[in-house]
Amino acid sequence: MLGLTGPAVTLQLQQLEEELGVTLFDRLTEGLRPTAAGLAVIEAAETIDERLRILDDEVEAIAGGRRGTLRLGVVSTAKYFAPRLMASFSKKFPDISLDLTIGNREEIVTALSGHGLDIALMGRPPRHIPVESHVFGDHPLVIVGPADHPLAGKREISKEEISRERFLIRESGSGTRLSLEIFFSDIPGKLEQLGREMASNETIKQAVMAGMGVAFISAHTIEMEVELGRLVILDVVGMPIRREWFSVWRSDRSFTPAMQTFSHFLKTEGAKFLPLVRKPYSYQGLSASTPDG
Repeated sequence: MLGLTGPAVTLQLQQLEEELGVTLFDRLTEGLRPTAAGLAVIEAAETIDERLRILDDEVEAIAGGRRGTLRLGVVSTAKYFAPRLMASFSKKFPDISLDLTIGNREEIVTALSGHGLDIALMGRPPRHIPVESHVFGDHPLVIVGPADHPLAGKREISKEEISRERFLIRESGSGTRLSLEIFFSDIPGKLEQLGREMASNETIKQAVMAGMGVAFISAHTIEMEVELGRLVILDVVGMPIRREWFSVWRSDRSFTPAMQTFSHFLKTEGAKFLPLVRKPYSYQGLSASTPDG
């Protein structure tokens, strides 16, 4: 099997015996007979040979993207659809293990920068580290208020009028916060008094429903509250602001088969896991697969 001559095999056996310090075979007239140590070595060799055969199968599975581990990071806004997406992926590829990290944009970018993640799902790829990215769906951002808000039934609310409302906003470093700052950048003094910070989308939604103000928020986080009539999407001119969801990974590292499998899954099926939120008046739907109204 190894393509060795008889004398070459004899020489290797002698070298192995010298290295182990024991006799592996008794040399008899009728041939070689393994000693107890020889039998132990034969058993170990057979175990190693079997493990190598299994390794061939494992490497083939990994190379084919059917096995492996993927460290996935998602910004906090994506946690409203990421579990459904991950469950579907795991059902389709049960031997690829997913490790999930959730954080705000700054935390996820930091983890990606430090090679702590394989792929990150976010609204805008970072520019200060080498990355590649692919779009897998639309990400509409809207302004919401409680169901009984005075502006709930008004059409085409101007930016100036909505800017006078009390806003509940995410912390610095949030992608949603950055988008709101861009939206109000031409309103004098608004950025200096943008609104009251809150730590999470859930806290913001509860505060809006309690009548503490309005919020600029991802449409993908309010599906249930809008359907139940506890929140309304205000008809503000220039809204929704349409961003995109990206899968992002470092371009200076190897793209593993597991990453390739997950990336293909996002391209082909990712958009269907993004919630659909209905808005009255001019916008019939706000979702990844719905064009502008």
